[in-house]
Amino acid sequence: MAKPEASVQLYSLAQEFSDDMDGSLERLAAIGLRHVEAFDFVRRPNEIRAALEAAGLDSPTGHAPLLSDTLWTPDGSIPTPKPEVVFEAAATVGMTTVIDPFVAPERWLTEDGVQDIAERLNAAAEVAAGFGLSVGYHNHAQEFIASFDGRTAYERFIELTEDRVAIELDLFWALTGGQDVPGLVARLGDRLVAQHIKDGVAPASNPFAPGAPEFASTSLDQRRAGEGDVPLVASLEAATALQYAVIEYDHAPGDVFEDIAASFAFLTDGGFVR
Repeated sequence: MAKPEASVQLYSLAQEFSDDMDGSLERLAAIGLRHVEAFDFVRRPNEIRAALEAAGLDSPTGHAPLLSDTLWTPDGSIPTPKPEVVFEAAATVGMTTVIDPFVAPERWLTEDGVQDIAERLNAAAEVAAGFGLSVGYHNHAQEFIASFDGRTAYERFIELTEDRVAIELDLFWALTGGQDVPGLVARLGDRLVAQHIKDGVAPASNPFAPGAPEFASTSLDQRRAGEGDVPLVASLEAATALQYAVIEYDHAPGDVFEDIAASFAFLTDGGFVR
């Protein structure tokens, strides 16, 4: 089994990237990274492509909303463009897979809601194919609240989506959702092409559950890889066709570049990436 390659989700350094795109990418390249996972790329694909090339990096995967009118984040909502616009921008950047990063919690609470999400992503996969791209989905913790016939909404979603829909599993959020994370990795099998590598202490209760208080990313106890409760090693070892181990922080514990470098060292020193 081939080892995955390391990457980093640029949302981790959203402010730094916004302030100095070229300088931020150069610092990531200096750490030793060759790949990134872009976000908010649709409005500036040519600028991002040029900055990536200047730094010697590429963005094989990227996050963009495909299933919602607006994209929610703990720090605010982002309007969503049409899928065709997203895919054209992704192709310009040089991506191969566009991953939807978030679908609102209430849509995961009913079987009809899950069916709708799956049908929309299957349809998006067909449109993406016309641009030479694939699509995928990235979880948080809301996908694990409801269960139908003994299966979580997330597992039902996996059953309903076509095999060509890629899966990116966020290990921290799966743990927050109460999952046996290495077991879930094993069940996803070859559908799982990327993992979000971040560590920390999961919230005591699912912050996306109905009635839960609103939260911001700054409230999360996230730590450098290997310094928290997320079963990173077992999850990496349980994967069968992983292509990318994507370092990410919703809330970096310190200097974000130092935190990324530490997690990158965890992956490289441990022999988990090639």
